[in-house]
Amino acid sequence: MKKILDIFSSKKTKPKTPITIVLDHREKNSLIPSELMKLGFTLEFKQLPVGDYLINKTAIERKTISDFKTSIINKRIMRQLLELKQYPSHLMILEGLENENPYSGIIHENAFRGFLLSILTDYQIPIIFTLNEKDTARYISVLAKKQKKSAPSIRASKIFLTEKERLQFILEGFPQIGPSTSTKLLSHFKTIKNIANASEEELRNLIGKKSEIIYKLFNLQILS
Repeated sequence: MKKILDIFSSKKTKPKTPITIVLDHREKNSLIPSELMKLGFTLEFKQLPVGDYLINKTAIERKTISDFKTSIINKRIMRQLLELKQYPSHLMILEGLENENPYSGIIHENAFRGFLLSILTDYQIPIIFTLNEKDTARYISVLAKKQKKSAPSIRASKIFLTEKERLQFILEGFPQIGPSTSTKLLSHFKTIKNIANASEEELRNLIGKKSEIIYKLFNLQILS
């Protein structure tokens, strides 16, 4: 009887290559690295110039909800968003829905909603809400498996801001001034010099109560 060849058993299968995820060294303090290792990923800790996680060319900024609120108040988030956009692919993870109410605490719920919308529309950065660190690890796992073909690069492209974006960045350093208000001011007054020389009434007619802060800071005198 003629022997039948088993073409399937002789077929060579390529060994699976572990997927490497680059993490900022500060992420060692979270539970996410251990969760990712349980899921079979190889981790590489580095001092990332941008973001907390890097999967190929996708940079991820991870924040707990409470840290996100604090970064809105101290304006740290503005710079981080601009830096995140240096990467061709980017997203933000807001973690902690399991234990934190995003609409309570130090920021009014409508201000919180408004800032989220600003990130999505003005900065065009996707946002993912997760329940906890384990849930965050699961999202990172899915993303890593989808992007495993490319090699990671920790070098972000140099950020190039337009003149308008530079002016917006300056204005957004003022308390309570976000992308929407800075855009409105520049569209109306055209230059920061004109904004600084505007009367409080002109500012109030354009941006309401926020005018008090801008007018006061532009006209503040420091006594030696």
